[in-house]
Amino acid sequence: MSVYITGIGHTPLGRHPELSVKQLTAQAVNLALADGGYALDDVQAAWFSNVRQGQMERQNSIRGQCALHAMGFSGIPVFNIENACASSSSGLFNAYLAIASGMFDTVLVVGTEKMFYPEKKTEMMNAFFGGTDIHLLKETWDFFCDLETDPEIRERLNSPGAWNTQSFFMDIYAAMARQHMRMYGTTQAQIACAAAKNHRHSTMNPLAQYQKDMSVQDVLESPEIAWPLTRAMCAPISDGAAAVVLSSERALTAGNRGRAIRIQGMGVSSTVHRDVLDMDQHCVSLAARRAYQMAGIAPEQIDVVEVHDASSFAEVLQIENLGLCARGQGGPHTEAGHTSLGGRTPVNVSGGLVSKGHPIAATGLVQMHELVMQLRHEAGARQVAGARIAVAENGGGFLKHEDAAAVVTVLSNKRD
Repeated sequence: MSVYITGIGHTPLGRHPELSVKQLTAQAVNLALADGGYALDDVQAAWFSNVRQGQMERQNSIRGQCALHAMGFSGIPVFNIENACASSSSGLFNAYLAIASGMFDTVLVVGTEKMFYPEKKTEMMNAFFGGTDIHLLKETWDFFCDLETDPEIRERLNSPGAWNTQSFFMDIYAAMARQHMRMYGTTQAQIACAAAKNHRHSTMNPLAQYQKDMSVQDVLESPEIAWPLTRAMCAPISDGAAAVVLSSERALTAGNRGRAIRIQGMGVSSTVHRDVLDMDQHCVSLAARRAYQMAGIAPEQIDVVEVHDASSFAEVLQIENLGLCARGQGGPHTEAGHTSLGGRTPVNVSGGLVSKGHPIAATGLVQMHELVMQLRHEAGARQVAGARIAVAENGGGFLKHEDAAAVVTVLSNKRD
């Protein structure tokens, strides 16, 4: 049975200490319901994603029930999905299966995140460690240290306590970037090209956290986080929420049928036991192959893409994993402009995580919002001309040498 996205909504992304999880949820859900022409009573089940509220507010176990009951939902099944940064795309996967099975006709998927707690800055930063195996923090750090060939960087990484810092994830991304540079000749300037492109794209997205154009030189001159990454190459702390309504073919209405976007394929994976140098066995490559096979497409058919650029190096890596360019060519491919709006296959025309924002559990559905807008041809100044097939890559957490979770989704504006 075909499954369609028939309603979308997401809040402006940024730091919103004045808004609660319940308030952010209500904003996004009401937008999605209005977009699809639905009332609360039309929703038969809901999937809710959040990562931080349990850690920061001690609201555990029934976060979705609390947020949705507060806005009037009554009696429906509510499922809480937590899967690091891939939480809401994982919720989408489960909701997709529920519709495809024939059990439900109209369901809701929500991702809501509050990351900014100005009165709890230490706890706010320490929460990131939960996105990897806390028992393997030092082992993971040592693995990347052993790959390092630059003596100055190696000395810093091996200094006492260096591994147990609040920039752990960006240090790991930086180590992965340096390994890619050694293996394939990728340059810092090429990584900066990905960041500058996304900062430029974000100026056309009124919901983006940052809407300031930055040149490659601006990105390179931004304060260093962990070489080769600068602040402009790293996703910010973000609050926000996004929601989508899914519908079966038989439940499409006259009002939303013309704007419904089909979920044509989904592929999900987790960390692969492999030789770390065999990048073709990366978990995102595996998820992409599964999604493309289900959708019956090849990478050459894709018109627009959203990838999980928690750091700009991640975009360089993930476009290779998605097959948009050859292995090791992510840097030159980006530098040549192929991923820019107007290029061969535009990537992150929303501004990406580094500029649009990264509200962890909401990020996957924020990507869906952008791609549905693109396939409806409603994206305004950032519209990709003639877009028919779109792909989202949403990674979550980090385990051993790669993402702990990966979800790749193929959307289409074509009917069966």
